[in-house]
This record gives sequence, C-alpha cells and structure tokens, in this order.
Amino acid sequence: MSPEWTIEDWLSRLARREVSARDTVGFYLDRIRRLDPQLRAFLEYDPGDALNQADAADRALAGGTTHQKKPLLGIPVAIKDNLAVRGHPLRCASRILGDFRSPYDATVIEKLRQAGAILLGRLNMDEFAMGSSTENSAFGPTRNPWDLQRTPGGSSGGSAAAVAARECPAALGSDTGGSIRQPAAFCGCVGLKPTYGRVSRYGLVAFASSLDQIGPLAGTVRDTARLLQIIAGHDPRDATSLPDAVPDYLSELDKGVRGLRLGLPREYFAEGLDPQIREAVMAAVRQLTNLGAEVLEVSLPHTPYALATYYVIATAEASTNLARFDGIRYGLRVDGQDPLELYERTRGAGFGSEVKRRIILGTFVLSSGYYDAYYLRAQKVRTLIRRDFLEAFQKVDALVTPATPTPAFRLGEKVSDPLQMYLSDIFTLSCNLAGICGLSLPCGLTREPQLPIGLQLLGPPLGEATLLRIAYAYEQSTPWHKVLPPVARGTSEAALAAASS
Repeated sequence: MSPEWTIEDWLSRLARREVSARDTVGFYLDRIRRLDPQLRAFLEYDPGDALNQADAADRALAGGTTHQKKPLLGIPVAIKDNLAVRGHPLRCASRILGDFRSPYDATVIEKLRQAGAILLGRLNMDEFAMGSSTENSAFGPTRNPWDLQRTPGGSSGGSAAAVAARECPAALGSDTGGSIRQPAAFCGCVGLKPTYGRVSRYGLVAFASSLDQIGPLAGTVRDTARLLQIIAGHDPRDATSLPDAVPDYLSELDKGVRGLRLGLPREYFAEGLDPQIREAVMAAVRQLTNLGAEVLEVSLPHTPYALATYYVIATAEASTNLARFDGIRYGLRVDGQDPLELYERTRGAGFGSEVKRRIILGTFVLSSGYYDAYYLRAQKVRTLIRRDFLEAFQKVDALVTPATPTPAFRLGEKVSDPLQMYLSDIFTLSCNLAGICGLSLPCGLTREPQLPIGLQLLGPPLGEATLLRIAYAYEQSTPWHKVLPPVARGTSEAALAAASS
C-alpha cells in the first residue's frame, strides 16, 4: 500500500480482493495517527466507526456487490466540518455550536453512503467558512504539508491539507469565494467548485446562501471527476438545485483539448501577481497549446469591482444566516438577565473575531439608509460581472487563469491585515459571484522554498465536463500531480522535519 495510490488504484485492488476495505481504512488511519499531530487537518475522527464501516464494505464486496453498483465501495472520504453527518459533531470550527450533533445527513453525505464510501472524519476549516488560511478556526490552524510554517489556505484548509498529505484519498469542501480552489492551489491537489445548483446544499451550514457550493478535492483529476459524479444532481430539498441531468464526467476525460478555445483574461495577469506564478501559468498555457488548444486573450472588464462586490454580498448574507445562532435552541448558551443580554453574551463568547467582523459589516450594509447604497448596488455589479463571463464564453470554451496571486504564505503573516487576507481570493471569488464552475490543479512549484502553484480553469454554467477534460489532458502531460509534499512521502520524523525546515 502506498500514499501514491489513487482512488482508481484502490478500487482496482479492492475489486481483485488484493486489499480489503479494512486494509484501506487502516492505512489512512495510521497516516492520520502519525501525521495529524503536526498537520491538525482533522477535528474529529473515530477509528472504531471507520473500521465498522470498512467491515460492512468488505461484507458487501464478499457478497458480490460491485463497484458498478456502488462506485466508491470501500473508499474513505473525509468531510469538512460544515457538512451535516447524522450523529456526529457539527461545529463549523466554531465554539458557538458547542457539542451539537447533527440529527440528519446532508444530501452529499447520503450520496456518498449510497455509493459505498466510508466517512473517515471531519476536517478543520475557517470558522463558518470565513477566511483564507484556516487560522480563524476556534480549534487552531491547520498546517501546510509542504511547509508546516505555512497556511494550507482556507476555508477548506483541512480538506486540502489532508488530501495533499494523503491522510485520505479525497475530501469534500465548500467554496463561497474560492474556499476549495485556493487551498487546493496552496497544497498542490485538485479542487473543483461546481456550478451554483449543480450540487445540493441541503445539510451545508450556510455562510452566504447565493454563493456557497459543495465540491470535491482529490489528488488527481480523475478522482475529482469520480467524486463529482457521485454528489452532483437535483435535490428537491434544495430550492436552488438545478434539474439538469448529470453527464458522465469520467467518459469525457479522454477527449483531449484539440479544437477547444481557451481564453486568457487580461485582468488576471495584472500587477501584484507573483512572477513565479505568472511563469508557471504561462508555461501551462503553452502546454495546452501544444496539446491542440487555441488560446486567445479576452477581457472581463468588471473584474476590478469583484472584491468589493463580494464582501458586501457575502457579509450581508452571513449576517442573516448566522442570526440563528442565539444560544436558545442549540449550541453554546451564556445566560443573561434578559434575552438581549443572553444573545450578546452567547454571540460574544461563541463567535471569533473574523466572524464578528463580517456580521457587523453585513448588518451595516443591510441597515436602513445603506441598503440601496451598498447591497442593492453590489447586486447590480454582480449582474455585470456575470454578464462579462457569459459574453466571454460565447468566444471561448473555458478561461485559464492563476488560482492565487501568491504561493502559500506563512501562518500569522496576514492575520492582522484583513484586506491583505481578502486579496488572497482575488482570482477565485468572481466565479462564485457569476455562479459558474471553477477548478484548480497543480501546474508547478516555486523555487526555494518549493511550494505548489495552482492553475485555475473557469467554465460556463454546467461546464464541469469541459473543465475536467482540459484539466485531465494537462495533468496527464505533466508531472505535477505526482509530486507529493515532504510529509506525504513518508511518515518519519525526518519527513516532518523536512517539511517544517
């Protein structure tokens, strides 16, 4: 058994009975025990529960259940801490939910169970998905497996770090402004944000309801496509869920890029982009050209307004969504002399500083006298940003951009400067405003220190199959997906020391 094995490798060996599901889970549990005291990607995992699930999978395999019927049978998948799993803690990396346990499964969890996946544990994140470094977690930061002094990104930092370190073969995250793609870029794995409505949000604790999407992270494009195949589809319990049929993503992968037109948005290659990232992304563009794609420059003229627009809309929706955490019905309760004092004390003790900052900002932009000036105007600009993308997709099949302006930064480097932290998502958040799909995959390493560089592909609504096809063609023609971080290459103290040096 090897950390280099993909989901496809595990499935073929499970089908031939060369390994058991118990072996598979045991392999990853051992890696978690060895690596996670340093990485802190997992907030909760139950070895006994995971092994019981593995034994059930082994019985199903012995009884003749095939991977055609249950395509993830025996495969461990880890879950971001804002997804509901029946009977398990649901804390969103916050203290305000206390010891609350979910009474039901999210739709994506139901789909994973139906596919035979084994739920391995819950992963760290920025509190209520508000952050770009996983430093806002109430339970401490996760560390990047490439360098333990650096952030894995956020808010799905635990998901990306766990996948990159091969503590699990795949994970689920959520993406409100880049929270899957930015950590995937920082940690050197593949992360996909589906089209808004492609994956049900039922059972996802809401941050910004018009922006949130659940998506997969994995070590390869094929594994990412396999997970998306499972979790995508219409759900009547989510009013925003799209009724469109789900294509066969895996069958589309081998079609190559010949004949596809790819756009380079000039606004994404402006001042502030790290020269090494620019160099790696342009090398990836040349590789895609060599593979047969046509590349042309396009413009998304309203891009400069995206950051401000996003932080008006996202904080306004967060202010509304987080009003339900009041200390009365569930979670933390700090009593007061009257209901108002109870609310104040509970929310003051339960929420971290970044969540409070966003609630205050969101409440302000929704308040009387400011709603039209901020929130309504932001919604109008959002429409213009979406229109930019739709016009570009009339000329090209997909857009190619950097995933992040810089490689992973050091822990603590941007905590005291929220604006600099927000700028970490400058290339990813427009995708959420427009409701389109986006994918990040590795396209290189920086020099001294060696840190991953992410290539972002953006596609039209429901264009995931095209993105996966482009990503797969690039991935298979380059070595970057095979380069594991120091922590993942071994479980020795020497490997950990190398990662933190």
